[in-house]
Amino acid sequence: MDTADFPRLGFAESIERLSAMPEFLDAALVAAGPEDLLSRPGEGEFSLVEHACHLRDLEREGYLVRVRRMITESDPELQPFDGTAVAAARNYRSQDARAAARDFARARREVVALLAPLTAGQLRREARFGAKRICLADLVAMMVEHDREHREEIERLMDAIEE
Repeated sequence: MDTADFPRLGFAESIERLSAMPEFLDAALVAAGPEDLLSRPGEGEFSLVEHACHLRDLEREGYLVRVRRMITESDPELQPFDGTAVAAARNYRSQDARAAARDFARARREVVALLAPLTAGQLRREARFGAKRICLADLVAMMVEHDREHREEIERLMDAIEE
């Protein structure tokens, strides 16, 4: 991961995009029939229920924890989140997609509420993340990019379901 590769948006636009992701996920779940929630577009790809659970868990256990620590601690060391291992261990396919989406939305609102009032100086607060040093602005960019990737995957999944 190289945060320099992430597109730089204005902070307000980043917050708007982050705020919009739960509604996007919810719309996909509403549009899908119950039988579609477990449909995978290809080998090794997530179904809708798996997307919802992954977004929920990463938001709660990854991004929310990282944002809080970067705001309150001096130079914290942030932990990775192994989404593939978590998905396997928690058997996402057996979970309720809509409940996961609601939990994701709650956690995302909390993250956005923490980020939105930050000043430019606060967005420069740093942490160690693996072998890199990142600032809060980098973390926001990572979140926006992660959402973009999931949006594209969910859109492809929905296109396949509609065929």
